[in-house]
Amino acid sequence: MEQPYIKGEVVHIVFHNEENYYTVALVHVKKTNEDLKEKKITVVGILPQLEPGELYFFYGQLTQHPRFGNQYKIETFQRALPQSKNGVVQYLASSRFPGIGQKRAEQIVEALGERAISRIVDDRSVLKLVPKLPDEIADKLYQQLMDQQGVEQVLLTLSKYGFGVELSMKVYQEYKTQALDVIRTNPYQLIEDVEGIGFRRADLLGAEIGVTGNHPDRIKAGCLFLLQELCLQEGHMFLNEQALVEQVCQLLSAPNSVITEEEVKERLMMMSEESDIVMEDDRVYLNSLFFAEKGIVSNVRRLLSSEVADEFPEAEFLKELGHVEEEFTIEYAPSQREAIQTALSKPMMILTGGPGTGKTTVIKGIVELYARLHGISLDPKAYTRSNPFPIVLVAPTGRAAKRMSEATELPATTIHRLLGWKGNAGSFEKDETEPIQGSLLIVDEVSMVDSWIANQLLRSIPKSMQVIFVGDQDQLPSVGPGQVLKDLLDSTVIPTVPLNVIYRQEEGSSIIELAHAIKEGVMPQTLPEPKADKRFFPCSTDQVKDAVWQICDNARRKGFTAKEIQVLAPMYKGPAGITELNVMLQDLFNPKTEQKREIKFGEVAYRTGDVVLQLVNNAEENVYNGDRGEIVAVFYAKENEEKQDQLVISFDGIEVVYLKKDLNQITHAYCCSIHKSQGSEFPIVVMPIVRSYHRMLRRNLIYTGITRAKQFLLLCGELPAIHTAITKKNDTTRHSMLKEKLQELLT
Repeated sequence: MEQPYIKGEVVHIVFHNEENYYTVALVHVKKTNEDLKEKKITVVGILPQLEPGELYFFYGQLTQHPRFGNQYKIETFQRALPQSKNGVVQYLASSRFPGIGQKRAEQIVEALGERAISRIVDDRSVLKLVPKLPDEIADKLYQQLMDQQGVEQVLLTLSKYGFGVELSMKVYQEYKTQALDVIRTNPYQLIEDVEGIGFRRADLLGAEIGVTGNHPDRIKAGCLFLLQELCLQEGHMFLNEQALVEQVCQLLSAPNSVITEEEVKERLMMMSEESDIVMEDDRVYLNSLFFAEKGIVSNVRRLLSSEVADEFPEAEFLKELGHVEEEFTIEYAPSQREAIQTALSKPMMILTGGPGTGKTTVIKGIVELYARLHGISLDPKAYTRSNPFPIVLVAPTGRAAKRMSEATELPATTIHRLLGWKGNAGSFEKDETEPIQGSLLIVDEVSMVDSWIANQLLRSIPKSMQVIFVGDQDQLPSVGPGQVLKDLLDSTVIPTVPLNVIYRQEEGSSIIELAHAIKEGVMPQTLPEPKADKRFFPCSTDQVKDAVWQICDNARRKGFTAKEIQVLAPMYKGPAGITELNVMLQDLFNPKTEQKREIKFGEVAYRTGDVVLQLVNNAEENVYNGDRGEIVAVFYAKENEEKQDQLVISFDGIEVVYLKKDLNQITHAYCCSIHKSQGSEFPIVVMPIVRSYHRMLRRNLIYTGITRAKQFLLLCGELPAIHTAITKKNDTTRHSMLKEKLQELLT
C-alpha cells in the first residue's frame, strides 16, 4: 500500500520554533493520495526551516483540529527535487549555489546524471568524476547541498529504522552536517551523544553498514553500553569482568550469530589498552568512575594528613562549651560533647545518626564553639567577597541546604553551587587549582552524595580546611554510582562519632520510634494503632487513590496547603503510582477553572498554582535537582516577544522562566518518589505501601520515606506489604572498592 503523502508548494510559514523545530506552514497542494478536497492545507510537525516557493513531499496523516479544522500532521518529509536532467541543471545553476552557473551545472549533470544531487549528498567523492571542477568549488557545493538537503537526508535515513521526526532532529541538532557521516561510520556514537537512543536502535543502523555479528566496533559498543547502563541503574562503581562478559554475549548474540566469551574478553583487553575503560584485576570500570574512586582515596589521605591549625587545651574547650550551654539553655549529652570536640580537633570527622538523635544540635554546637574558640563573628554581614565567611555549610539539594540554613541561622548552599557547576558545559569552577575558600566545611546528607560529586568536592578542599561529614547511613544510597558514606564509615579511616540516643522520642514522637524500629528490621505490633502524630489506613492497591484523596482532603480542610502535604510513593507506574496520584492530586489541590491559565506538555497540564519539582541541575538559574517550586504565572505565545508559551516558577523567591521546550525539566510535586524527597522534611507525609510495589519494598526505602515527616505521618496500604518492606534486608549490594582502598591507608 502506498504511503500517504501530500506534494505541495510552501506558501507561507505560519510559525517556526528554532529551539525545537515545531513548524506550522500553509501549503498549496499539487498532488496527493489522501482524500483531500482543499487546494491549501496547514501542515504541522517537527520540521527544519522550510523555504516558501519550494516543493516538498510531506508524509503523515490528516487530522481534525477542534479550532483550526483540517491539518496534515507530518511524520517525515523530503524536498521534491527536479527529476529531469534539465530540471537538475536549472536547480544547480540557480542563485542557491553561487559559483556554479549554467556551464558547470551542465558538466555536473553530464557526469553524474539526473540523480546528481542525491549522489553528491550521499558521497561527496563523486564530485571528482566531474571534469575540471576545482576542489574548493566542489567542497562549497557539497556544503551548500548538505545545508539544504542534509536534515532531510537524515530524517529519511533514520525514518527507515523507526526513528520519529523528533528523535531524528535530535541527531541532526547534535551533529549538523556531520550527521550522515556519523550514522554511516559509527552509529554507536549516537548512544553516548543523543538522549533517547539506546543500543538496539544504534545496532539497527550498525547492521545497515555491515557492523554485525562479532564486528569489533559492535562488541565495543555493547561493552560500553552495558557497563554504563548497569553502573548507572544499579549504582555500581565497576562490574565483575565475567558477569559483564556473559551479559555482553547475551546482548549481542542471535540464533545465527553467537558471540563467544573469548571474543568479548579480547575486545575488553584492547579497550583497556586504548584507555576506553580501566581494568583492575577482575573489575571493569568506566574511566570516570575509576578516577573518581581513586581521587576520593587520594584526597582523603591528603586531608587526613593535614594538621589542625589551632589546637585548644581541653580546659578552654570545656569552658567555652559551658558558656554555650548556659547561653542557649542546653545540656549536651556525652556523645554530643565528644562529637563537638572531635570535630574541632581533627582535620576530618564523620557525624552519623538517625532521626531525633541530635545531629542538628551538634552542628549548631560545632559552629558556635568554632566561632568562639577562633574569635570569629557569626554575622555573615561582617564579611566581604575578598574576606569570605569562614564556615561553609553545604548539602546535596536546595531543600536540604535550606533546612540546614534554618537550623543554624547561617547561610548554606548546594554542593553544585559551591563548586561552581557550569551546567551544560559539564564542568566545575572549583578544583585543586581553584579551591573552596574558608576554614571549616560541614556537609550534610552525605548519604545522597555519589562518587562523582564526592571526588569533585574533596579535590576542591584546601588542606587547611577542617571537614565534617554528616549523614544517616540507613537512608537510601545516592542515586548516582557509589555508596560514599557507607564506605567511609566501614573503612574506619576517618574519626567517627555515632549518635545513638533518641532525644525527640522524649517529646512523644511515635514517628521517630517507628523509624528506629524499622532501622532494626522490627515491625511494631502497635503500628496500626492511632497516635497523635501517626495514623494507618488499610486499603488495597485499587483503593490507594481514594484513600490518598480522603487523607489529603482532610488535611486541606484543616488548613494545610499543598506545599505542606507531601505524598510519597516508590514507583511511577500503575494505579497507585506517582503519575496517577499526581493527576488526582492536581484535581484536588489545583482544579482546572476558566480563570486559571495552563499549558499542555504532552498529556500533562501545568497551570498557575501548581506545585512542581525540578528534575535537573540548572546552575545558570540557581535551581537544582530536587528543588520544589510553584507556578506563579503562565504567558501564552501571543503575549511575549519570544512568541512562545512560558511558565514562571518561583523557587523560594527565585523566579525562573520556562519555555515549553524546557518543561521536561519539571514534574508535578504533589506526589514524588522517595528518592526525590531525600534531604527534605514536610509537615505532613502521606505514604501508601502496597504489595504491588513489591520490587521496591526495601527497608531503607521505607525508612527514608517516613523520616521525611516532621509533624504527621499518614500511612495507607497493606500491613503485609509494610511487614515485607521492614523485615526485608536491602539486597542491592553495590560494587565498590572504596572501603578496601581507603583501608590501605591504615597499613
